Amino acid sequence: MLFGLLQFVDVVLSLVIFVMIAQVIVSWLLAFNILNMSNRFVATLANALYQLTDPVLRPIRGFLPNFSGLDISPIVLFLGIYFIRLVILYPLMRTVAMQGL
Repeated sequence: MLFGLLQFVDVVLSLVIFVMIAQVIVSWLLAFNILNMSNRFVATLANALYQLTDPVLRPIRGFLPNFSGLDISPIVLFLGIYFIRLVILYPLMRTVAMQGL
């Protein structure tokens, strides 16, 4: 049961990464005027991605210094997730699997 819970955490972290990548791509496309916010679908998608990612990124943005318009908070989040996976989650999953819990 513990192994299943750890796998669930891994899937949730993967979903967070995919949503963050989508948010970054949409924000770039909006910044370079490839997508237009006057399109209802684009506006809905951009707002949904912003509302999903902002609660996670806001504390990171508050911690980082201002880089004059360059937002590196998604990179910090990616590095944090990979750190959690490599240092905590995967070794714990390996230990649980070896013990048969």
